[in-house]
Amino acid sequence: MDLENQRRVLALSEKYGAENMVIVLGAAESEAAGLAAETVTAGDPTFAGPLTGVSLGLRVYHICEDEMKAEVAEQVYDDQVSMMEMVLDVDSIKSEMSTMRSEYCKF
Repeated sequence: MDLENQRRVLALSEKYGAENMVIVLGAAESEAAGLAAETVTAGDPTFAGPLTGVSLGLRVYHICEDEMKAEVAEQVYDDQVSMMEMVLDVDSIKSEMSTMRSEYCKF
């Protein structure tokens, strides 16, 4: 997750409260999704950005997870995500996201 997005997440969590936020990721690889998830839950593991040492514990999901699919209108999901979903290792992404939530999520 780039530094600007880390700044945005931190500012929004301060403004609205971390308990009121959900982060939705769309990374194409499980490792990238996991790194971003770790950043918004446990803090920046690269020690380079504003979330270094900041454990927000945010709820974080990938757009291909069932919980997020249920929140998006079927036509919108089909138009915007379904083609990507066909080429992703969705099971690996789901596993990575589940691990991050169980280890670091506070809400």
